[in-house]
Amino acid sequence: MEPISILIVDDMEAHRRRLERMIKGERNLTLVSSANSGKEAVQLASTHKPDVILMDIEMEEQLAGINAAAAIHEKVPDTKIIMLTVHQDSNIVFAAFQTAIVDYVIKSSSKEEIIEAINAAANNCSPIRPVIAEKIRQEFARIKKAEYQFPHIFKIMTTLTPTEFEILRSLCTGKKRKEIAKERVVELETIKKQISSILKKFDKRSTKEVIKTINELGIFEMINKIS
Repeated sequence: MEPISILIVDDMEAHRRRLERMIKGERNLTLVSSANSGKEAVQLASTHKPDVILMDIEMEEQLAGINAAAAIHEKVPDTKIIMLTVHQDSNIVFAAFQTAIVDYVIKSSSKEEIIEAINAAANNCSPIRPVIAEKIRQEFARIKKAEYQFPHIFKIMTTLTPTEFEILRSLCTGKKRKEIAKERVVELETIKKQISSILKKFDKRSTKEVIKTINELGIFEMINKIS
């Protein structure tokens, strides 16, 4: 059998060298090239058409690896991409998987784990790792909770006055009471009274509870899209 061809993509030389040493020590793997940016990764992937790419996420841009993965999938869809990164944020994980990557491995993983991930990807049998499975379970739980909460929260929001609505929007963007009062050219006490009215309608004791719920449901993002 021909060895599995690998492209390494990482903007940190020390990480690239570590991966290169791993690959060169395996008889069934061969390194075709290394890249230090997402842009270069797309070019080299198109040229070499590697079996597997080990891709970092944050390079010349915060999500350079994810953007590169999406472009590579369009050009060479048969290439398997493994995200090899330090990021464990759920939003980044899900954004990565939306580009059709096959695995998501933390950089601190052992040599054995990384080699195993490469072989699994090449053989179309990449696992759903425990950390990813847990994030998926959390996301399903969040969606289920949102389905239950959304109609109730949206109904409450229809009872807000236009002023209360805008104050709530400002609070959800992280603005403080004093900032809102200054922007609206009113006394701080006026803002406090309006916030008290908002809390009463939501039947909550603190603005943190309301803001957390609104932001988790993405209410204002949705309103911005349809307005």
